[in-house]
Parts: sequence; structure tokens; C-alpha cells
Amino acid sequence: MKYFLIAGEASGDLHASNLMAELKQQDHKAEFCFLGGDLMQAQGGQLIKHYRDMAFMGFINVLLNLQKVLTNFKECKRAIADFKPDVVILIDYPSFNLRMAKYVKKQFKIPVFYYISPKLWAWKTFRIKSIKKYIDKMYTIFPFETEFYAQYNYPVTYVGNPTVDSIAQFHANKNSQNFREENNLDERPIVALLAGSRRQEIRKCLPIMVAMADLFSNFQFLVAAAPGIEQNYYNQFLTSSVKIVSDSTYALLDTSYAAIVNSGTATLETGLLKVPQIVVYYVAGERIASLLKNIFIKTRYISLVNLIAQKEVVKELIAHEFTPERVYKELNKILTDSAYYEQIKAGYDDIEKQLGKSGTAHRAAVAITASLSK
Repeated sequence: MKYFLIAGEASGDLHASNLMAELKQQDHKAEFCFLGGDLMQAQGGQLIKHYRDMAFMGFINVLLNLQKVLTNFKECKRAIADFKPDVVILIDYPSFNLRMAKYVKKQFKIPVFYYISPKLWAWKTFRIKSIKKYIDKMYTIFPFETEFYAQYNYPVTYVGNPTVDSIAQFHANKNSQNFREENNLDERPIVALLAGSRRQEIRKCLPIMVAMADLFSNFQFLVAAAPGIEQNYYNQFLTSSVKIVSDSTYALLDTSYAAIVNSGTATLETGLLKVPQIVVYYVAGERIASLLKNIFIKTRYISLVNLIAQKEVVKELIAHEFTPERVYKELNKILTDSAYYEQIKAGYDDIEKQLGKSGTAHRAAVAITASLSK
């Protein structure tokens, strides 16, 4: 069968590539066409647009790049028409993907599946109407999403969490060579800095993260470069006391004592690798944004770790709370309070149990091909 996939971010590229690998196992004649990234391209097929040309964050940034956004829509529509897929599979990225779902259902009458649900439980719950109307099957990756969708009489299939797969794969293939030796590091404990996968996030978050290095000289601070972001972009924010590593985020976390992480999939990756962390998130117009958050955001937490646990496992510093002073205070607590440190790790153990075993992409691929064969 012919599969058209759309992933608009680095995390989507990773999870879609794993799904593609499993689809090839279930369907030996599988053909792929996609919007995504390097990992998807490695699985074979035709790359129409790279996610780094699609990742515009926030209403203002979308407006400033409106012509590019519209061009991306046109190219995607043309690619779907030319490829003539048997199914379109959407991976998160709701602003773009839900518009494409509407277009596909109206123009081609082919199945549209969603792998990794938009975070409707957090905000923009009104999108449930579009999902019920245009999405034939929803494959979810968080246990609590089943209950959420049940409120709207929309059945979904929980297939596990792909981050569990990624971590299991990392442990299975872990290089025996010492990460410290590979990167010429000394023996001081490591604090990992994960500033996000978009340039805007990095520009706003990384300077505050990097500033911590001079305040904790007994630790060494390393930045994990995001896929698709060249190292030169990071260099403008770094100091002589902070190093950067590429293509080895899991190895960095696996060696780290603590981490400062921009909210997103990386918070869950850090949790499953059992690294105590602070979750941060920059929002322009901090105090106004905080007020709007209280009005529009439907969840008590924003980090995946706390959302899954349904309680505070790690500290979240959002909007006006994301300051050098607050980051220092919370990082100091992690680095000096051993009881607090172990409390966070115990919380991670509970989250791991809730998510279940690895094999998410396999279960999703089996479910997708079974649905298409009916």
C-alpha cells in the first residue's frame, strides 16, 4: 500500500520513522511519501518538505511567515494528489495536519489516521469536532487520552508510548565506549541542557540555561543540539564553560546527574532515563501569558512527566516564573538535596509503569494495516 505521512517537528520525524520501519514489516509492498525529516528519509520514500522549513511556533511567527505556510499547504496538497496514497497518516502537528485532514477527506475520500494525538486535553479542545469529522482512526500514546476522548464518545486505541521504544532501543544498542572520553569531559557531574527543537525556543531559553554554568562550577554543563539546527546557531549563546554535543542526546542524558529541559517530548525522555530535571518554558509577554494560561489551558501541568503522573514530579518554571533566579533555586535543590533527588527518580518509576512496555510502533503498524485490510 501507499502511505503518505506528515510530521512537522523533530520528535514527529523520530516517531514516524519508527512507524515506517514497522509498516514495512507488516506490508512488504509499502511505499512512502512524506513531509518530515532525515530519519524518515532514511526509511526510504520521497521527502516533499523538511520539518525545519515548517516549524513556525506561535501566532505572530506564523503571521510573519504566512507565505511560507501557505506554500507548504499547496506543496502538500499537490504531493498527495500526485502520490495517490491509500491512507494519510498524521503525526501530531495539529494546526497543519487538521487542515490537511479536512482537505483529504473532502477531495479524495481516503482514510485519514492520526498517530500521536494533538494535545486537546491541554488546550484547543474545540478541535475535537474536526477530529470526529475528519479522522477515521486515532492511535494515542498516553494512557489518560483514552478517558479524555471517551468524554466525547470518540473511541481511540492506546498503542503505548514511542518514547519508551526509543529509550529501550538506546539501551539495547548502547555503545560501550565511555561518553566522557568521546567528548573529552572531566569527571565532574554533568548537567544537560535541552533548549528545544526550534530556533525561537533555543534563542529564548538557552541564555538562562547557560548562565547556570558559572554558578555551579563543581558541575559541567553540556548542551544537546537538536536535529536540524546547525551548531553555528548555538555558538552565539554559549560561553567557554559550556560545551555542545550533537546526535547523542540520549547518551548525554544517560551520563548526566541533572538536566534543565524545555517543555516537550524531551521532558519524558529525560524522565525515562531517570535524570532529575527542571522543566522550563518561555512565553512572550510573561505575565499576560500566565493569565491567559489560567483561562485557556485545561491542565494543571504542562510537562509530560507531570501530566502522566497527574501530580508534580518535577518543577515547572513557565512564563514569568522562568527566570535565572528561579532556575538557580530549583537546580540548587536538585544538586544538593539528596532526598528530593531520589523523590524525583521514584516518581519516574511510577510513570514508567503507567506507560507500559516497548513495542509502540509495532502495535500501531499492526493496527493500521489491519484497519486498511478490512
